[in-house]
Amino acid sequence: MKKIIFTLICAICFAIPSFAQNINKSGDEIIGEYLTDRGGSKSKVRVTKAADGTYTAQLFWVENPLDKNGNKRKDVKNPDKNLRNVDIDKVVVIKGLKFDKEEGEWNGTKIYDPSKGIRVNVEAEFVDAKKLKLYGNIWGIGTTIYWTKLK
Repeated sequence: MKKIIFTLICAICFAIPSFAQNINKSGDEIIGEYLTDRGGSKSKVRVTKAADGTYTAQLFWVENPLDKNGNKRKDVKNPDKNLRNVDIDKVVVIKGLKFDKEEGEWNGTKIYDPSKGIRVNVEAEFVDAKKLKLYGNIWGIGTTIYWTKLK
């Protein structure tokens, strides 16, 4: 009985990394639309492939697009003053994301948080077919968020 249990545990331990590698085997797997929920604030992000082979993520819907005066919210916290008039539902949150086939993850750029106006290093990988894990960090301090793939 102990041998059977040990064999099952070993099989599971070897199957999980293999499954994750199959999910993250192609850079284009990231292309699509995602639902995000950050602190109760929902938005949708569209990931596309740029002409240079990198990936871009842009907001295309936010749950609360209007400010307290009924005007469309803008990206007022953007450190680039030229982008502060961009509608909040059109903000580019990732640009230049690269797929690292060896690591089975996307990285090499920064993710932008319009609620705080900061950009941090980002790494992304699928934890299952519909859940993209994004880890953002600056100076070793970071946080993980998840995007749910819609299509």
